[in-house]
Amino acid sequence: MSKWIRIALGAVLIALTAQVYAQGVLEKSKVHIAVGGKAAFYYLPLTIAEQLGYFKAEGLDVTISDFAGGSTALRAVVGGSADVVSGAYEHTISLQGKKQYFQAFVLQGRLPQISLGVATARMQGYKSPKDLKGMKIGVSAPGSSTNNLVNQMLVKGGLVKSDVAIVGVGLGAGAIAALKSGQIDAISNTDPVMTKLEQDGAIKIIADTRTLKGTVDVWGAPLPAGCLYAPIEFVKKNPNTVQALTNAIVRADQWLAKATPQEILKAVPEAYLLGDKALYLFSYGKIKEAFSPDGSISDVGARATLKALATFDPQIKPAEIKLEQTYTNEFVKRANAKYK
Repeated sequence: MSKWIRIALGAVLIALTAQVYAQGVLEKSKVHIAVGGKAAFYYLPLTIAEQLGYFKAEGLDVTISDFAGGSTALRAVVGGSADVVSGAYEHTISLQGKKQYFQAFVLQGRLPQISLGVATARMQGYKSPKDLKGMKIGVSAPGSSTNNLVNQMLVKGGLVKSDVAIVGVGLGAGAIAALKSGQIDAISNTDPVMTKLEQDGAIKIIADTRTLKGTVDVWGAPLPAGCLYAPIEFVKKNPNTVQALTNAIVRADQWLAKATPQEILKAVPEAYLLGDKALYLFSYGKIKEAFSPDGSISDVGARATLKALATFDPQIKPAEIKLEQTYTNEFVKRANAKYK
């Protein structure tokens, strides 16, 4: 093939790619999303987008696989069995520290929504985070964002990771059972699990990122949390598919910003309510401000996340992290322009 033919073919390919992008033709209509603990409020926008048909409205055929925690959901994408993660933004930074490049493209939660509680029976000897030493602490899955809250509290107490035992307990009824049966001494988890344990008098909260004030107390700044993220190569190769996913989540974010409690009850599966509708609504009231209103990832929040992670993860060296690669608001801007 001559040089001029190759150049001509290259020009045609570029033109066709631009035309496909302009027309919004999906490069990949069937998308597999991995999530860790789908029933948690942390991922409520994902559930809303699924239940209200927002993915289908964008021409997507989405399969959602639920795992015990965010770290196991991430492994599904790293291993190639899923395309996109619905998980914590902070993982995009942790992965880059390991030379794995992922990018978040739409936000579900602007606060972590995770709290850490000590079993009431163990609170007698608890005065500060240093008293976590020797405890068995339940998290959704080792390495997940629930685990990172524990790591942060260990730093505050002058402890190291080996001072406690981390136990994976999931994000649902199993987590409640693990605490109440005495398998663990403390638990870092999301709602409605934590509110259920609080109401039952089973735990006392010692760190709370369900509110802005609580998040600032723990981390020093509000941190972006639940989002959709994928390998950067996937984002680059499938811009229209990523745009469609973003559109669906932004619509869900916007719907949640205006929805009544009763509308939310109608939208979520019955199994998510833990057999108690009143508890579910009470839990929702405690974390409502944690949801993103528009899907945007804050530059300030991204920098705060990097600073926070670097305090306990030696693989993260801030000077070596290209933070601008870990997230983009390009798709969110288009989605908000489309759904005003």
